[in-house]
Amino acid sequence: MDKDWIERFPGLSRLEPGIKGILTSRTAVITAPKDTVIFGPGNSPENMLFLLEGTVRVQQVSDSGHEIVLYRIQAGQSCVLTTACLLAYEDYSAEGICETDIKAAAIPRQVFDDMVSQSPAFRNFVFAAFSKRITDLFLMIDEVAFQRIDVRLAQKLVELSGTGTDIHTTHQKMSVELGTAREVISRQLQEFQRRNWISQSRGTIKLTNKSSLAALGIKSD
Repeated sequence: MDKDWIERFPGLSRLEPGIKGILTSRTAVITAPKDTVIFGPGNSPENMLFLLEGTVRVQQVSDSGHEIVLYRIQAGQSCVLTTACLLAYEDYSAEGICETDIKAAAIPRQVFDDMVSQSPAFRNFVFAAFSKRITDLFLMIDEVAFQRIDVRLAQKLVELSGTGTDIHTTHQKMSVELGTAREVISRQLQEFQRRNWISQSRGTIKLTNKSSLAALGIKSD
């Protein structure tokens, strides 16, 4: 087992030696391949996961089948939904899907409960991460409810392209990212293409005028 995993989390690395010893001795490092559903609605968490490698997408699906990405867990982060379910003894209301192969430290529920009650430093770490993610979720709700879809789509395209210009995705996947209908995304992408800001081919969106897309988001902030 990777005994040094705890040092990858600044908040955990500052724990008192005795607490760190309990965590390292009673935690398992697990792996899962890309596309694995690691939790879902109706299941209760058995472990608190601290992601060491890879990315997990957390998304919610309505009764009608409408999907929206709530957030992503990156290496060095924990899952706010898992934290909430562990603290409240409730089942998951969303699903977590591995976007890549992942590696994570799994702290059993009993150990998590003991650490929250016995270690102020561990408790502070958990709630600091929890409050940060809750703030991010409120910002996402604000964007979905109040921000124009053309602005949100432009910002998402720039974000997903990183330092390049090509995004390998579909209209359906983009609709899930932004919590709207595929038809809405298709219409807006057609408008961006009409402006010569993007070009499209099967499974790929190419940003041909990235600066204009970025400017749309900046002007509307």
